[in-house]
Amino acid sequence: MKKKVIIVTDGDLVAQRAVEAAAKNIGGRCISRSAGNPTPISGKEIVEYIKQAKYDPVVVMVDDRGDTHKGDGEEAMEYILNCGEVDVLGVIAVASNTNGVRGIKVDYSIDRNGNIVKKGVDKSGLAKEDKIVKGDTVDVLNDKRAPIIIGVGDIGKMDGFDNVEIGAPIITKAMEEIIRRSDKADLKEDE
Repeated sequence: MKKKVIIVTDGDLVAQRAVEAAAKNIGGRCISRSAGNPTPISGKEIVEYIKQAKYDPVVVMVDDRGDTHKGDGEEAMEYILNCGEVDVLGVIAVASNTNGVRGIKVDYSIDRNGNIVKKGVDKSGLAKEDKIVKGDTVDVLNDKRAPIIIGVGDIGKMDGFDNVEIGAPIITKAMEEIIRRSDKADLKEDE
């Protein structure tokens, strides 16, 4: 049975702490070795760690460290999405307001107040007018679509709304929504 995976497009130290807390909140497993700015290990190595995890869902982080081209994080994510060895439930696209990127059209976003919105969000977690989330590690999703893509602001931050000290509620909710929507395919378009 393939391990269920959630990919998060951020991996700096603050994001890592929030993602680890959120993975624990949802009863999942976080591959902390995937954290880094940029992503320190290859997609192939991340998949091997995923397959060794004792339970799922398994949460992994990918990060391009501001590289507007296909960097280490996007290359790792592309490998994970294409390998066929794991079941990617969805991707949490993190806004970094990076210039010089296309961005990705998200299915939904979780704004900094924890609301599900049918729009993109900015780095502060505020809803935008369109459905585009711009980040340094999301453009590859235009070529290889994940089953569901949920946008969030800067993980662990968002002006204090996602701090790990309060349980990283926004990234936690984004993970919960991916799991919930993966169980109910009809929710992807109807809600």
